[in-house]
Amino acid sequence: MLEGIRVLLIEDDAAVRIGSEQALQLAGFLVESFEAAEGALAHIKPGIPAVLVSDVRLPGMDGLALLRHVVGVEAQLPVILVTGHGDITMAVQAMRAGAYDFIEKPFPSEHLVEVVSRAAEKRRLTLELEELRNKLRNRAGIEAALLGRSPSMEQIRRTILDIANTTVNIVIRGETGTGKELVARSLHEHSMRREGRFVAVNCGGMPEQLFESEIFGYEAGAFTGAAKRRIGKIEWANQGTLFLDEIESMPMALQVKLLRVLQERKFERLGSNELIPVDCRVLAASQADLGELVEKQRFRSDLYYRLNVAVIELPPLRERREDIPILFEHFVLDAATRFAREAPIASSAQMSELLAYSWPGNVRELHNVAGRFVLGLLGEQFKLFKAEQPPARTLAEQVAQFERAVIENVLRRHHGSAAAASEALGMPKKTFYDKLHRLNLVAEDFR
Repeated sequence: MLEGIRVLLIEDDAAVRIGSEQALQLAGFLVESFEAAEGALAHIKPGIPAVLVSDVRLPGMDGLALLRHVVGVEAQLPVILVTGHGDITMAVQAMRAGAYDFIEKPFPSEHLVEVVSRAAEKRRLTLELEELRNKLRNRAGIEAALLGRSPSMEQIRRTILDIANTTVNIVIRGETGTGKELVARSLHEHSMRREGRFVAVNCGGMPEQLFESEIFGYEAGAFTGAAKRRIGKIEWANQGTLFLDEIESMPMALQVKLLRVLQERKFERLGSNELIPVDCRVLAASQADLGELVEKQRFRSDLYYRLNVAVIELPPLRERREDIPILFEHFVLDAATRFAREAPIASSAQMSELLAYSWPGNVRELHNVAGRFVLGLLGEQFKLFKAEQPPARTLAEQVAQFERAVIENVLRRHHGSAAAASEALGMPKKTFYDKLHRLNLVAEDFR
């Protein structure tokens, strides 16, 4: 049985109605039966957690008229039409009009249960997705910018709000694709400098010979080709925030000059002797451990200690798998808007595949997979490539992390009902509660 999904059964033949009702009840479904379509109309409302099974030939309103009514009230409600022999043309017409499926009489009860079960799973996914989309639409502030309800993301959001309005320099550490620039922008947006500019510089993507002129700017005639004055990134970020991404790639000679700016809050454009005062906050991001680079003499220790006043560590996606469903749905909605496509629904099997994948490209890779999903470039199975990586955690820790993500997903689906979640997982209640205690989870938090 799919928790909470009931079946509205409309059949004027008493023998067929009773037999169908019994078969569905034995399969675990809650069934409400009607002799005529008119009796079911009051139950058909937007968001109803149900599947509708109706004979086509009925006294009064027939099945096709009922289908048109359902489409007008709740187009996502699965409607399964039961047709007599020789009504295939009518069935095809019904499918084009929005029916989920049709069953031809006479039919074995197993076939009815199979079709209804598939429709109920689709309905459950649709309702869950709509609830999740409503939550995404209603998010505001930092929760809208930095999605996720994992403990690590909640701590990162708290840290950002605590230190955003200070003047300290901050190093943001994390693997590629974990969202370092997003964190930097959040720090800027929640600071007193939000009215100033946020200026991002990719230190790893800039040729060394252009680096100094881009950062500090230059005067006309400073070098061949310098026809007019150019304002550098530091000056452009005055009264705002300067974000230095991949700072470990900054040439050592420029590290000295950046250190001087941080100490004196003044700088010189190339080709000028005039000291220009500057007031900007510096945020730096790195994939590497800058402390280790200092030990290897690949990064200046004095600059490191000047920048490393506060550190925000971003966990890789594989260590916060419980955030994957909400991130994936956010990216699906975004891609659907960008590509002018309808947002598709990921099946339970597809979501399980997303939860099990190692995500070497982290959130950026998840974003790309969501885009391909919207464009229809992925099949029923995503067949994600599982890159060989040295495990960051022990096997027991990785199993616990995956177990936590699955349990949280089921609790969220059943609105915090521990009894329903344990039943859905086929797990004794005592075992389920033991796991909640071990994983430090509270079922009520997911209501």
